[in-house]
Amino acid sequence: MRRVAIVTGAGRGIGAEIAHVLAAANCIVAVADIDGANATATAAALPGLGHIGVTLDVSDEHAVEAAFERVELELGPVAVLVCAAGKLLLQDGRRPLITETALGNWQEMLAVNTTGPFLCARAMLRRRTDNPVPHGRIVTFSSCAAQLGGYNASAAYIAAKAAVLGLTKAIAREAAPLGITANAIAPGIIDTEMLRLAAGGAGKTPATPSAVPLGRIGTAREVADAVGFLVSEAASYVTGTTMDVNGGYRMQ
Repeated sequence: MRRVAIVTGAGRGIGAEIAHVLAAANCIVAVADIDGANATATAAALPGLGHIGVTLDVSDEHAVEAAFERVELELGPVAVLVCAAGKLLLQDGRRPLITETALGNWQEMLAVNTTGPFLCARAMLRRRTDNPVPHGRIVTFSSCAAQLGGYNASAAYIAAKAAVLGLTKAIAREAAPLGITANAIAPGIIDTEMLRLAAGGAGKTPATPSAVPLGRIGTAREVADAVGFLVSEAASYVTGTTMDVNGGYRMQ
């Protein structure tokens, strides 16, 4: 039986790659993104049938509820939720210092990067309480910036992504009686448009830090493959953890 998956932030980048990995693993994927055109295009390019694009602002409570209602009505109960939507705070192509950060920017980072996963996880858990599914999975996205205090990342982004780590543990504990696991992915330096913007602008190629033991920047597919494992049946006894995908950049 094909599982239904929602992937937020899946219109491009890492989220789109995750959608491809899940579709290839025989999931029916709802590609959710604030850019509805990108979501629809990504869904149309996935292998297999039945995928849909969904316009979704993850920081909007009513929009999240409406998206889940639509997906469950059209595709069936959601078994896999991947919260890949995220937003980086830059000012003139660089991270703003705390003293330069407006309250509105701080709140926006929390709204997208932290409140979004909360709203999506809440929507899924409420529905699975009344209508359980086998092999339920929730995957959130943190960042090595949250673990290290930032790699060209603002304090607002760091705080938002650090909050995801605690949120994921809380989700894992409350979801366990439903047979649902919850884990976080913490990407390191990954070749994405977001990384290029942080490096100085679109089209820029960031240098690989000497602190990366594997000696290269990671790919979106490598992050997506990690998600693919966490949502698989093979990861049934893995919950409440953070998986680092960073080439050894952060070792303990």
